[in-house]
Amino acid sequence: MQQLKQQLKPDERQLRLLNKWFYYGLNYEQKLQLARHPKRPTSIDYIEGMSQKWMEIHGDRKGHDDQALITAIAQVEDETVVFLAHQKGRDTKENLQRNFGMPSPGGYRKALRMMQHANKFGLPIVTLIDTPGAWAGVDAEKEGQAQAIAACLQTMFTLEVPMISIIIGEGGSGGALAIGVANWVLMLEHAVYTVATPEACAAILWKDVSKSAEAAEALKIGAEDLLALGVIDEIIPEPVECAHQDAPSTIRKVKHKILQRLKQLKTMSGQQLRVHRAQRFRHLGYYVE
Repeated sequence: MQQLKQQLKPDERQLRLLNKWFYYGLNYEQKLQLARHPKRPTSIDYIEGMSQKWMEIHGDRKGHDDQALITAIAQVEDETVVFLAHQKGRDTKENLQRNFGMPSPGGYRKALRMMQHANKFGLPIVTLIDTPGAWAGVDAEKEGQAQAIAACLQTMFTLEVPMISIIIGEGGSGGALAIGVANWVLMLEHAVYTVATPEACAAILWKDVSKSAEAAEALKIGAEDLLALGVIDEIIPEPVECAHQDAPSTIRKVKHKILQRLKQLKTMSGQQLRVHRAQRFRHLGYYVE
């Protein structure tokens, strides 16, 4: 048996190398499909994998409990952390239950409630972003979707606790940004982050969804581009097999980064955290004549 393992080692190394080169050469549209892979770890997978114990908090106290955006209090090593996270489903039935990870106004009001709770008790906030965008249905507009997102954005700039955001899959539009105003923004290597889905962008610009690949290229949705532009602060490398094939390793890396960055941010006062967060977003983008 030992001899067989030794004989297989060169083949395993070759397979890992081929995997590495395959994923390295993906175009933007392929990156998007990888970020949407149905077996990619979801937010609950990360929270369960990182925490000794955790408790989901339900409801926005206005009669809604949106399952596309979950909130929880968890013990991660020595840290008590408030999690705000988008949650997609594993199959069609669960995706319908979770509205494909697209939160309603009630979901953002639930997140707002937990932001205020964390600030009151001095608990750091970690957000896990994985959504194609906020729910854009007629009922969502009637219930105040824009106001709910705006309230989250405004509140995040006032919080005096450390905030870390991690894009674990698909970060889409204002639905992602609504829980993404943080002191430190990280992104998994094969995640994507964009102002609108490439399909929506193609439909708006060219009235032709079939041009989504061209839109994805123009949007620069990959982690390397966003790091160069200063939209994110750090890339978390994924295993050679990618997150959907080696979830435990990916979760360990995310946990390590959270604890590492929290240790640094906790050296800052509440006022310093507010200023740091405001300056980070104020300086996004650049102008070229």
